[in-house]
Amino acid sequence: MGIIVANLFITLDGVYQAPGGREEDPEGGFAYGGWQAPVSDEEAGAAIGEEINRIDALLLGRKTYDIFAAYWPHQTDEIGGILNRVPKFVVSSTLTEPGWAGTTVLPDAAAAGRLREEYGQVHMFGSGALIRSLLEADVLDRLHLWLYPVTLGQGKRLFDAGTIPATFRLAEPARSFPKGAVSLVYERAGGVETRDMAAT
Repeated sequence: MGIIVANLFITLDGVYQAPGGREEDPEGGFAYGGWQAPVSDEEAGAAIGEEINRIDALLLGRKTYDIFAAYWPHQTDEIGGILNRVPKFVVSSTLTEPGWAGTTVLPDAAAAGRLREEYGQVHMFGSGALIRSLLEADVLDRLHLWLYPVTLGQGKRLFDAGTIPATFRLAEPARSFPKGAVSLVYERAGGVETRDMAAT
């Protein structure tokens, strides 16, 4: 059985919108597209490259898919080669004819969860709404947060009202990078328990 890994570039205040470019996703009047590059460095970039090299299949939500499909088919670097080569899956109820070669449309999170029966490592990038759906369906195996030392005060946030209560455990040692970014890999560890601190 394989695993589904969600990779998310995220700020200290939980924003994941448009890390890669000014025009990547201006929805909602977002003014900080491209916030990731100034706080990234070679070591962090190499670690992200290591993660991309593990991909056996790529899973995306519809909005992130549209962003990727407009850019990556035209890239011939190493990352572009990987993303164009691996099977791609997009969860959407409206997309009928995906334009990126090698793409299959899936109807929902449950169907995405079944990809673990065919592939060793199914990786996601962005796709916050899909991450929440996969968590709700209990088919997301790892949440890999690439946390950057930035606060933005606006933008799409991963966890907001309606997030399912859950506990996570650190699945790998945390890694820090020269400009302050931190890599945190979590696995689900069940529901939320409560007790008084004095009882610990």
